[in-house]
Amino acid sequence: MSKNILIIEDEKDIIEMLRFNLSKEGFTVSSALSGEEGLRLARSNPPNLILLDLMLPGINGLDICKLLKSDDKTGHIPIVMLTAKDEDIDIVTGLEVGADDYITKPFSPKILIARLRAVLRRHQLKGEEKEPSIKIGSLLIDPGKYTVTLENKNLQLTATEFQLVYTLAKRPGWVFSRTQLVDKIRGEDHIISDRAVDVQIANLRKKLGKFGDYIETVRGAGYKFKEFS
Repeated sequence: MSKNILIIEDEKDIIEMLRFNLSKEGFTVSSALSGEEGLRLARSNPPNLILLDLMLPGINGLDICKLLKSDDKTGHIPIVMLTAKDEDIDIVTGLEVGADDYITKPFSPKILIARLRAVLRRHQLKGEEKEPSIKIGSLLIDPGKYTVTLENKNLQLTATEFQLVYTLAKRPGWVFSRTQLVDKIRGEDHIISDRAVDVQIANLRKKLGKFGDYIETVRGAGYKFKEFS
């Protein structure tokens, strides 16, 4: 079956260009010119992937992403941010609110389609994988439910933060470089600075509370998860 892509973008020319190229590759395409309309379409007929512009009239793309990820009907849908912005802070913010990938304008349609296929493939594999949960005292990391609970309370982690803590925790003592972590959680090369990874780790440590100390910085090398029994 073809995959349905929902495009939330306020420029009609870009929508038509994307529709033409995606349709040629076998995707079905729906579109919305505003964030409000995009939310309605995503909730009424959940797509396989959402291509979301950052700069939208009314509700901006970051807020739309937050709303989609916090909704039970749409929280599982992978989101690829599409924007003219390429500053580190915008990339960090997009990842923090749960975006699965980040593509800047102008872009090559072929590269964009390859990235969309990669996101869809990772999303499918994630659903098929039955990796074991990790329990450390009162901390439970459950890859099946994609949740982290502390003392039976669910922590509000972004998709990227979950992938980071699970990647580190399932190999305690193993040192991951920042580049390796980006490759693990994104699946392919991305232009993301060391600072972006550091910000994600800092936020994750805060959310983990007393277990934040389990994520250790290895000076000049990267990060590791403290060994536990």
